[in-house]
This record gives sequence, C-alpha cells and structure tokens, in this order.
Amino acid sequence: MQRPMQRGQGGPRGDRRDERSESGMIDKVVHINRVTKVVKGGKNFSFSALVVVGDGKGRVGFGSGKAKEVPAAIKKGIEIAKKNMVSISMSGTTIPHAVLGHYGAGKVMLKPASEGTGVIAGGPVRAILESAGIQNILTKSLGTANPHNVVKATFEALKQLRNESEYRNLRGMNNPEENEGGEA
Repeated sequence: MQRPMQRGQGGPRGDRRDERSESGMIDKVVHINRVTKVVKGGKNFSFSALVVVGDGKGRVGFGSGKAKEVPAAIKKGIEIAKKNMVSISMSGTTIPHAVLGHYGAGKVMLKPASEGTGVIAGGPVRAILESAGIQNILTKSLGTANPHNVVKATFEALKQLRNESEYRNLRGMNNPEENEGGEA
C-alpha cells in the first residue's frame, strides 16, 4: 500500500518540465496548447508550446513552437527562444529597481527583494525569472492570465531595467569622483 504524499515532501513544485540542456541552458515549458482544426475527414490536432530558455546568468529568451507532436513543438520553441535571447541588468541576485511591464491586457510588476526572499512569482513569470538566474524578487501579474501576454509583459519589464552605471552613462556622469565636489 502506497502512502499519500504529504505537504512539504517530494520533488519540485508541480510539474515544472525544466531541465538543463547539453549546451548548459535552462529550458522551461510555460504552456502547451492543443489546437484542433475541423476538416472534411475529421479533426486535425496540432500543438503549440510556449518555452523559456535562459543561461542562469542574466540572459533569457522565449519562443513559441508549433507542430503535430508535443516534443517537436517544444524543440521548435527552444530554437526560437535561443535566437531571441536578451540580456537583463541584475543587482546581485535581484533586480536594480522596481518596474512595471505592459503587453496587451497583461501587466507585470517586478520589485527587488532582500537576500533570502526567493522568487515570489506565479507560473510564466517564475519560469522566466528562474531561467534568467534571478533568485530574490517580488512580482505581481495584473490584468490577463493568458501565458503569452504575461510572458511578453515580463520581457517588457525586464528590458526596462538599468543598473546604476548605465544611468550614469545616460546622464553623462561617467566618473563618480568628479561630481563629489559639492555641486548641486
């Protein structure tokens, strides 16, 4: 007789479907959708997979693959995600500042968190942040729950991130020492 699983025991949260590929990338399947096309002879089924790929060091991308079989759709999604990777600004294990990303009806708020907080995020946002290597962050997904729009809103938020040195360069203050002379 098998004992039922108790809370707090067992493997990772839910069925995450994440793995490190042979190239060292972290692949996470965010959503799989079955699409049915009704034709004269019956129904044609195909699958679309929304996949997030990251290196765990601040580079992350997403892709959507479509195929007749689930593994082929995931493979296509991973290839597209690797081509669309972006670098994000990080401050240690968190992000430099709070930011709000919009895409369609989806809004995602990202806030930096202190050491030891962990990734406080749901579904699609969690997959992106874990793939990117962010370990301490607070998030809230507002508006839609559509995984495609939530992923795109999260990427819009991550693209807005800038660290202190990038802001200094934008303002033309390359050397912090030259501005300490009491200028106001």
